[in-house]
Amino acid sequence: MTTEEQDAATKVARLQENLSRVEALSSRLAAALSQRKPHDLALDGPSQEVFLKAAGAFMAGMMQNPAKLMEAQVGYWTKSLKQYAAVQEAALKGEPVADAPKDRRFSNPLWETNPAFAYIKAQYLLNAEAIQNSLADLEGLSDDDRSRAEFFTKQIVDMFAPTNFLGLNPDAMEKAMETDGASLVQGLENLVRDLEANRGEAQVTLADPAAFTVGVNIATTPGEVVFRNRMFELIQYTPVTDKVHKIPLLIFPPWINKFYVMDMKPANSLIRWIVEQGFTVFVVSWVNPDASYADVTMDDYIREGFMTAMAEVRRATGEKRINAVGYCIAGTTLGLTLAHLEKAGDKTVNAATFFTTLTDFSDPGEVGVFLANDFVDGIERQSLKDGILSRAYMSRTFSFLRSNDLIWQPAIKHYMMGEKPPAFDLLFWNGDGTNLPAKMAIEYLRGLCQDDGFAQGTFKVFGDPVKLSDVRVPLCAIACETDHIAHWKGSYNGVKQMGAKDKTFILSQSGHIAGIINPPSKGKYGHYTNEGPMGAPDDWRAGATFNQGSWWPRWRDWLADRSGPKVKARQPGTAELPVLCPAPGTYVTATPKV
Repeated sequence: MTTEEQDAATKVARLQENLSRVEALSSRLAAALSQRKPHDLALDGPSQEVFLKAAGAFMAGMMQNPAKLMEAQVGYWTKSLKQYAAVQEAALKGEPVADAPKDRRFSNPLWETNPAFAYIKAQYLLNAEAIQNSLADLEGLSDDDRSRAEFFTKQIVDMFAPTNFLGLNPDAMEKAMETDGASLVQGLENLVRDLEANRGEAQVTLADPAAFTVGVNIATTPGEVVFRNRMFELIQYTPVTDKVHKIPLLIFPPWINKFYVMDMKPANSLIRWIVEQGFTVFVVSWVNPDASYADVTMDDYIREGFMTAMAEVRRATGEKRINAVGYCIAGTTLGLTLAHLEKAGDKTVNAATFFTTLTDFSDPGEVGVFLANDFVDGIERQSLKDGILSRAYMSRTFSFLRSNDLIWQPAIKHYMMGEKPPAFDLLFWNGDGTNLPAKMAIEYLRGLCQDDGFAQGTFKVFGDPVKLSDVRVPLCAIACETDHIAHWKGSYNGVKQMGAKDKTFILSQSGHIAGIINPPSKGKYGHYTNEGPMGAPDDWRAGATFNQGSWWPRWRDWLADRSGPKVKARQPGTAELPVLCPAPGTYVTATPKV
């Protein structure tokens, strides 16, 4: 047998092996899809009213000003013809298309050198631009309706990108040819595995699940669990300095995700870093609720979570006062707690810090497109049925805010090219979400997000309305410049309305996570500060000073000034609060009942 015949036989054998794998995977695929749980259809997209309003506005504009529509159409077809001519000319000359539009989705050279691919790319981008311009020119739409129409139309446009289809993706086709189809089979394997892991729901894995183990190579800062109730475990971290500041620090992470976003690898662990700066640090690790928590409310989180944790930290340290940190939704709830304590005359909290926190929801930013009644009504119906707001729905919602980065590009690499997801700790954490109790989730969405109850002074804590001006402790707030979940102007407006005389506002570069998890050693993102009065957000930003490097040292100095003198370092565990187990505890790895 010649070498060519041997190569051909090898290819045939490999093809047969791949076909047999495809047959087995197809059976698994059908079984995985059969596990998909029926759910309220309102969770899958906005009501038709969004697009009907846009269509109505378009028709009205066409009738009232036909010349404007004609001008747009002529411009579109002129650009289309020019692009077609440019591709034809490049093909005849055997050269890349000159002045081809740039888009990182189309990084393969064939998008410029191959006439067919070049034309498909150029026409897709032109079509996308035409659709976006048409929406931008519509008259008669409210700001909310326009934002929703633009957002969901963009989702459709992004979904139909040529790169999302195998036959139009040169990267995927090249990989398939290089591997004799093995990459496609591996991609199918990846798809089936994701469907099996998510009970039939299509949710792409963003990080290698085998790369990290909580408590082994992430969430490894030494400490002990010293208290536990049905809502949380309280972790006290082991000091690494001989002396610590007298007033302890209690950190409340968001219970939408797990606390170890602040304790990833040692190099980017905020918890480890602040312990090293000489503070006694406690962190709440929230329970991941199942349906038995259906009736848990915001009041329960405040009473059994925030106020209980504060009391236990005082008991563990013997101190009468503490400093507190709230991140995202935990920052919102910390604000509610502080307002309640102020009205009750309770001086437990000495100073507070808010990480990427919204308390004024009059302008919720990008996430606002999901806060209209069509979505919230569906969430309410499904949550009351299940007893929880499932982490799968929340994860999908947040992913659509950055769909190209968190859905389409990972799906291409994982399913069409058969690649293994990267070993990226932040993306691993992002996929390790938690559920929310049904009643609490609806209270939050209705009372705080939709009704803006904290800023309006209508949201009740233990039956008594609280308002932003009731928050009077010294405070430091860190917002993030490109945050798509808690946009910085909304965060700023909430802090501006708080009643504290001592306010520090810091604007970090980057987004909701990377802007906060920004260790000084990386020298990556800077931050803005402004010592002047808190006027309009844009005015504050215009007058702000840019500071190179992380905001962490600035916050440390602010916190040190409000944490009292140094005392002998405190070891976790006392007669009253004995050690229950090592950090990171049991709640962070527990799997709730389905």
